[in-house]
Amino acid sequence: MDVAVHVFLETERLVLRRFTTGDVDNLAGLDADPDVMRFVSGGIPTSREEIENDFLPAFLGYYQRYQAFGFWAAIEKSTGDFLGWFHFRPREGSAPGQVELGYRMRKSAWGKGYAAEGSRALIRKGFTESGVQRVTAEAMAANTASRRVMEKAGLTLTRTFSQPLPGAAGGHPVEVVEYALNKAGWEQRDQGSAGAAPQQ
Repeated sequence: MDVAVHVFLETERLVLRRFTTGDVDNLAGLDADPDVMRFVSGGIPTSREEIENDFLPAFLGYYQRYQAFGFWAAIEKSTGDFLGWFHFRPREGSAPGQVELGYRMRKSAWGKGYAAEGSRALIRKGFTESGVQRVTAEAMAANTASRRVMEKAGLTLTRTFSQPLPGAAGGHPVEVVEYALNKAGWEQRDQGSAGAAPQQ
């Protein structure tokens, strides 16, 4: 790729970098897998046109507005392979200092701890460098793998609610869970307070 790589952070096994216009194929391949999209759109893939014209420009737009928030491509250090992405960003209308964590990983990366590793690193950077006070994350209640990632990253269940599934026929409502972690809870956990439950 001839575009300069802007690395946002690194973990033991991952590099999280800014997306570029050269990432269309990476994103199209990720969203073409119905298993990856099962809990996002009911398995319906995102078209290449949508990625090129809507999603990727939206990702790139974050870098113009924020230094510390946005969408980050997850690259496996040992191979240089694109594994998926993380987002760490304020939601529209959310309280100051509150950001949402999200991730989408290729099936080849499942079960290896990559999502939890990247999530923990983003949370640490947010709390220690970016003025974040509270992190939230959402998943379908049935998505046990994603929920496990949230728990491994230190978040705890705060509420359950229903919302329509995007892209599904008829927009049938599904049960969604929200997990959260605030800075005080993270600091308590980070200092190794055994058995102390993080505050929400």
